[in-house]
Amino acid sequence: MTIPAPSSTTVDLSKWEIVIGLEVHAELATATKLFSAAPQLFGAAPNTNIDPLTLGLPGSLPVLNEQAVELAIRVGLALNCTVQRSVFARKNYFYPDLPKDYQISQYDQPIDIDGWLELPSGKHVGIERAHLEEDTGKSTHAGDTGRLQGASSSLVDYNRAGVPLLEIVSRPDLRDADQARAYVSELRSILVAVGASDGKMEEGSMRVDCNVSVRPQGSDTLGTRCEIKNVNSLRSLGRAVDYEAARQVDLIEGGGTVRQETRHWNENDGRTHTLRVKEEADDYRYFTDPDLVPCDPGDEWIERVRAELPVLPAARRARLVGATGGGGEGVAIVVERGLDGLVLAAIEAGADAGRALTHAEHNLSDERSAELDPSAFAKLVGMEIDGKLSATQAKTVLATLVAEGGDPAEVAAAAGFEAMDTSELEGIVDGLIEANPAEWARFCGGDQKVTGFFVGQVMRATKGQADGKVVTQLLNARKG
Repeated sequence: MTIPAPSSTTVDLSKWEIVIGLEVHAELATATKLFSAAPQLFGAAPNTNIDPLTLGLPGSLPVLNEQAVELAIRVGLALNCTVQRSVFARKNYFYPDLPKDYQISQYDQPIDIDGWLELPSGKHVGIERAHLEEDTGKSTHAGDTGRLQGASSSLVDYNRAGVPLLEIVSRPDLRDADQARAYVSELRSILVAVGASDGKMEEGSMRVDCNVSVRPQGSDTLGTRCEIKNVNSLRSLGRAVDYEAARQVDLIEGGGTVRQETRHWNENDGRTHTLRVKEEADDYRYFTDPDLVPCDPGDEWIERVRAELPVLPAARRARLVGATGGGGEGVAIVVERGLDGLVLAAIEAGADAGRALTHAEHNLSDERSAELDPSAFAKLVGMEIDGKLSATQAKTVLATLVAEGGDPAEVAAAAGFEAMDTSELEGIVDGLIEANPAEWARFCGGDQKVTGFFVGQVMRATKGQADGKVVTQLLNARKG
C-alpha cells in the first residue's frame, strides 16, 4: 500500500506495521452534569447551562451524578469489562476553558477495566479501561483559521464544562484505518444500544483521540506514538491514520526520528500538525480529589444493570446470520440501521430469508423503514418470489409501503404492475437475439457480461415490468 506523504511523494508501507490505539470520549446521556445540577442541553445559548460549580467558584462542592455512574456500568458490562470500585482524582493543568484549573477524572482506579469489543469482522479489540471524567468548556477563536494562533480574540462558553464523559481507551490492537473506523462505528452502536450516549460525532458528543505509531513488519517493539486530538468523523479518522502513518515512515526512512507529541488533524489540508510536545502523567500532578469519596457500585447494582442490558450489536448480527445464512457487510448494515428485527419478523411471517435481507440492505434506508409492517413486507417478498412482481416493481411497491403503508397486492394493482405473459416475454427476447447477433454470439461463447446487456434491453422494452431472473432463464434456454 502506498499513501501520499508530506514530501508529496508516496510512502510504501508494505514493510511497516501501523499500530493504533484509540481514546474515545463519549458524553453520557444524563439530564444534568457530572457533579452539579446544571442542565446538559446541546445547542443552548452560550453560558446558560452553568452554576457555581461549573464556574469553579469558591465554596462549591461536587456531588456525583448517580445516573452517570449507572451509564458507565452499562458500557463497562457491554464491553466485557470488570466493573470495580473507583476513585476520582484531580488532573491539574491550565487552560482557559477549564474554570477550576483542574479536571475531575479517574486515574489509577477507573470504574471499568480489562474488556474487549468484537468487530463485525470477528476481530477482538482489547479495552484497557473506561473512566468517568468531566468535560471542559469550549473556546472559540476569532480569525480566519479558527485556531488560537493568529486569532484577534477568544470567547469561552462554559455550557459544556462539567458534562459527564466516559473515556474509553482501547489497547493498541488496531492495524489500519479500516479497523479503526470499524472499531469506532461498533463502539458507537454499543453506546447507543445501551442508552449511554447518542453518539453524534457531528455534535461533539463523541470525540476520538487517535494514537498512531509504526514499526517494521515482524517487530514486537512499539514505535514512538503521536496522538491526534479530537477527530470528529469516521472519514477524518481514516484519513488522519493514513496520513500520520505515512508521515512517520517518511520521517524514519529519511533518517529522522519520531517525537512523541500531540497533533491536530486539519481536514482542509489533509495533514496533521504539531500542537504540543506530549505530556506525561507526572505533568498533570494527579492526586485524589478530597471532596469526593470512592465510588463503589457493589455487586447488587452491577447485576441489576447486567440483567437489563439489551441484545447488543454483535449478538444481533449473529442472530441475523443464523436466520438468513447471510453475512459480512450486508448483515452489519441491516443491524446498524436497526432493521434486523423487521427482517426476522418477516421471516417468521413466511418471507424468503435471503430476499428479505437483500431488500433491507439495499432498499430500506428510509428512517421510517423500521415501522414497516412485517406481514406486509413478507407478502411483498412472496409476490416477488412467485414471479408476480419483478425486482424493480417490488422495489417500487416497497417504497410505497414504507411511505404510506397498505396491502402490497393493492399497491401493485394501483401501480398497474402485472406479471408479464411468458409468451410475450419470449417474443421480446427472440427479437433482441435476432437484432443483436454479435452480442448473442458472445453470450453463447460464455461471456456472462453480455447477460446484463440483454436483460437491460428487455427491461427498457417492457418499462421495467419483466423479471430479470426469468429473462436470464429464457436466454440460457435458447443458448442450447
